[in-house]
Amino acid sequence: MARGLIRYWAAARDAAGVVEEPYDAATLADALDFARATHDTAFTTVLARCSFLVDDAPVGGRDHSTVELSDGNTIEVLPPFAGG
Repeated sequence: MARGLIRYWAAARDAAGVVEEPYDAATLADALDFARATHDTAFTTVLARCSFLVDDAPVGGRDHSTVELSDGNTIEVLPPFAGG
């Protein structure tokens, strides 16, 4: 298991009710499952539309279960922004 930080932006931050929170997970999928279990259904709805960066590297269309995390990684949760 790796420990790091999930950082929420814009609508994701509003839905989570926090700017950031720690994770303890082996993969991005595990970290996001933890986040879903911690927050309400409005958060889950927003999360489904988000894109993700792990230490500034875009995850893109990769299966989240294949994105391995290391200690100290930061996951950026980015909802769609106006204009793009």
